[in-house]
Amino acid sequence: MSKRGQSTEVDRAESKMDLRHLRRESRTALELAIVAMAPSELVDRLAVAAGLLEALVELPTDSSPVIAIVPGVATRARSALEDWQRWHHEHLEGKMPRS
Repeated sequence: MSKRGQSTEVDRAESKMDLRHLRRESRTALELAIVAMAPSELVDRLAVAAGLLEALVELPTDSSPVIAIVPGVATRARSALEDWQRWHHEHLEGKMPRS
């Protein structure tokens, strides 16, 4: 196998692993946002990201639809996660008891 072929396989594996991590993080954030009664717009964005990532990890990573949609979905998911983290910090950090 050529060096380029190995690089492409590693890139795909990392990409699939990154998607799985992003999916898991999005699902957790969604659950926490629901429990925290975060604004519905934020919950909706997390739900869309989690749902799309859930579907994408089940599809072949080298399929045209997946290749086309992954960059946008990853960007949307990261943006929603950043907004969740900001909202969480601003609204919940000071209210949570520390042990």
